[in-house]
Amino acid sequence: MITSSAPGKVYLFGEHAVVYGEPAVPCAIERRATVHVESREDDRIRVEANDLSLDGFTVTYGENPDEANVDVPGDLVEAATGYVNGAVEQARDAADAPSAGFNVEIESEIPLGAGLGSSAAVVVAGIDAATRELGVELSADELAERAYRVEHEVQEGQASRADTFCSAMGGAVRVEGDDCARIDDPPELPFVVGYDGEAGNTGKLVAGVRERREQYGFAADTVEAIGDLVRQGRRALRDDDVAQLGELMDFNHGLLSALGVSSRSLETMVWAARDAGARGAKLTGAGGGGCIVALDETTSTRLALEYTPGCEAAFRAELDTEGVRRE
Repeated sequence: MITSSAPGKVYLFGEHAVVYGEPAVPCAIERRATVHVESREDDRIRVEANDLSLDGFTVTYGENPDEANVDVPGDLVEAATGYVNGAVEQARDAADAPSAGFNVEIESEIPLGAGLGSSAAVVVAGIDAATRELGVELSADELAERAYRVEHEVQEGQASRADTFCSAMGGAVRVEGDDCARIDDPPELPFVVGYDGEAGNTGKLVAGVRERREQYGFAADTVEAIGDLVRQGRRALRDDDVAQLGELMDFNHGLLSALGVSSRSLETMVWAARDAGARGAKLTGAGGGGCIVALDETTSTRLALEYTPGCEAAFRAELDTEGVRRE
């Protein structure tokens, strides 16, 4: 059995706009998805995922995951098997082993659908573990590329490279279209995450932004404004200007809210963090529920979020400088 893990992420800036080629800065955090992979004698795939839902699930399937019979919500099985199946297909392709079967066990510290990159972490770790189980070693760059192909297919062409590149590489990264690179020596980023216990529908939220952008010129301008903000944020990162980073996070949240991807619970957590003295606070990921991220080196924001109605969990999220790794 081979085991790999990969980190989740928060967006310092740029979610949604990155889909249209604008820049984004995601940052890996020390919360990981761990994937155990073992070859089996037939060509079937058995997935055991005890942390991806409240009750967990185990499912075995062949070429068509739709034939799986399991007593959990169908959309959860569809999402999990879609990403795992894509990771398996990439591993089979890399190892030239089209009939390889696997037992896959997933453990995750990253809430599913919360905007912290759970699917990217599972795919990156899954490809790494499965290819190594087949005797093939891939570079982090190739893992990122193959994981992006999986997310691009599962999300029907609406994925960016940001999540998968960040998960494969670790640290703070910049992504602009196909141009991806790590950011050298970022400043201390005292992330605090608040989680409302909900899961946003990424595909629906991305499609909603696309509709607004096509219908309204000012929505298209808002997407471009996020790109301009990210470019300013990259300069602030270079200058170690954490105060300006926080101010730009606040601006970024306002622009995302204008695009219709915030929610009542996210707004409540953002304002609780700001009222507690956070340098900046914004939603992270697709939105519609899930997580916010704030900058606060003190304990005030985390404590305030813990007492905020609708916040199910609050935790400090240190920058993870290591990407995918073998366990």
